[in-house]
Amino acid sequence: MTASRDTSTPRETLARIIDTARPETLLCCGSIAGEVAEMWQQHKEGSRIRTLDTSDPNATLKLDIVQDLALISDTLEHLPHDEGALLLGQIRNYGTHQIAVLVGEAPDWAFTDFIGLGFRRHAELDSDKGPLTLYTYNLDTYNHKRAWNNPRNWANPEMWGKAWW
Repeated sequence: MTASRDTSTPRETLARIIDTARPETLLCCGSIAGEVAEMWQQHKEGSRIRTLDTSDPNATLKLDIVQDLALISDTLEHLPHDEGALLLGQIRNYGTHQIAVLVGEAPDWAFTDFIGLGFRRHAELDSDKGPLTLYTYNLDTYNHKRAWNNPRNWANPEMWGKAWW
């Protein structure tokens, strides 16, 4: 998907993502993500929010349950690249279904870094602190089904789904 210039505010954009995802559990890190998450929790009974500290989000990241949605904002710009990549990779690897990352101008981060982690550039937004780019990850659409990946194309189709190496 090609990024487009969006006239919505970052808060409106994240709120639309929440409305579309309809999560029960939400992981957030950053001021914009936190504000939107709190507004969502006020209107969604029984919802659960887990908030990470933006200065060291990896310190308390071990997740006890799979999160439906993660919102990250105002974070990657202030972390060393390795720590930011670790944060996004761990959130993704813990099985979070969808992730939305708002990132401003950060010299350590390039488009290819997000693509390498499985994200798609979704939109470019204007904010009072400058331009932001929205990257999204969706577990359901990340790894598309391939026609060749089925029992018919295996050397031993009778072993499909039975043996794991």
